[in-house]
Amino acid sequence: MFSEEVYAKINELAKELLPDAVKFVQKLIQTPSLSGDEYELTELLIAEMQKLGYDEVFRDAQGNIVGIINGEPGGPSIMYNSHMDHVAPGNPDNWEGYDPYGGEIDVCKVDNKDRTAVEEVECIHGRGASDVKAGHGFQIYAGAVLLKLREMGYKFKGRFMYTGVVQEEPAEMVGMSYLIDNTFKEKGLDYEAMVSSEATSLSIYLGHRGRTEFLITTYGRTSHGSRPHYGINAIYKAIPVIQSIQNDLIPNLKKDPDGDLEDASISLNIIECSPGALSIVPDQCFLSLDRRTLPGETAETALAELQAILDKVAETDPEFKADVVVKKAVEKSYTGLEFEVAKDMAPWKTPKDHPFVQAAASALEAVGQEVTYGYWSFGTDGSKTAGIDRKPTIGYSAMQEQYAHTPYDKCRIDFIEKAIAGNAAIFLKASELKKEDFKKLEF
Repeated sequence: MFSEEVYAKINELAKELLPDAVKFVQKLIQTPSLSGDEYELTELLIAEMQKLGYDEVFRDAQGNIVGIINGEPGGPSIMYNSHMDHVAPGNPDNWEGYDPYGGEIDVCKVDNKDRTAVEEVECIHGRGASDVKAGHGFQIYAGAVLLKLREMGYKFKGRFMYTGVVQEEPAEMVGMSYLIDNTFKEKGLDYEAMVSSEATSLSIYLGHRGRTEFLITTYGRTSHGSRPHYGINAIYKAIPVIQSIQNDLIPNLKKDPDGDLEDASISLNIIECSPGALSIVPDQCFLSLDRRTLPGETAETALAELQAILDKVAETDPEFKADVVVKKAVEKSYTGLEFEVAKDMAPWKTPKDHPFVQAAASALEAVGQEVTYGYWSFGTDGSKTAGIDRKPTIGYSAMQEQYAHTPYDKCRIDFIEKAIAGNAAIFLKASELKKEDFKKLEF
């Protein structure tokens, strides 16, 4: 068991390292890294970890970055994860005078932790400040705290493993999946639990809904637009499908029995047709749907619900033909690796009473931070670590969810200091757990 003295030292080191961490975050924000174009950012990440003295730093074949700090043998490997890509900044005129890639620091109005008040504190601005450029900064510098402790003679077990992954924003987990399923196996690495830097406002986040994109296609037969009765209009064939989704499926979607996650949902977001010319009756109509799932649901169960609707419509209309599939996308990394992947992310929840969660809560208390819990409204690469691998996963972050993907993108600098300390403390507490404490998730 680590003493109160160690956790006090963690806070001291976080304060001492904060200026360098903030300068590092500035450089990250000033380096554009849209999905598939993260190379320049990786060079900064590698150089910073090497400068700080990480034991091992490497890039994998897909362009993911790994930095390792080794403790004494016998402890767990805790993965700290941040994605390296960000969304486009949009119209610069919406940024209230800030340069989206400026990394400017000033005192500004910003929400407090629980969004009950607005405070004036020092913040860093720019695209990715809240999703998740600041995350790289406080996770990598949490590792720097551990390195300082090790130099001072404090011994801890296990492995601190920072991972920066490509291509998270397209929402297919392609970077994280390659890292775990290929790179870790090639390198003989594994992990017992994961800490995501996705925005949590210094709370411990424990999960989110899944997301699957479906494509329903209804089929007809073309004819000249002047004689529509000679054809079969695929758009008209889609109408009873849309009505059944709205009137029958949506009211009966699943609710989280614990009330932690938002209800399951489905949204029809795009309607297209082919050939798509004014004088031709369309023979195909395409319905793109965004389905948010809860633990216990899968892409297969959600697809079966939609297939049941198509089957029911077909029973009453002999001309009706349609199919439904999970959408796919081709993702190419900056290293040239290319994959076709399903547009599907699994839902997940880590229980509050899981030993890893309790260790994280105890760690935050040890460095004087209030412990609160939450759940994301959006998706994260936790869909791989928790949703698929069933490894205990949490989020803990200085960044605030309400600023992500907006022209008000910013991160509180006082929160960055707390996150450096909190993440280092979480590792120390987790390093004291036994192997059986990292039990797999069930849902």
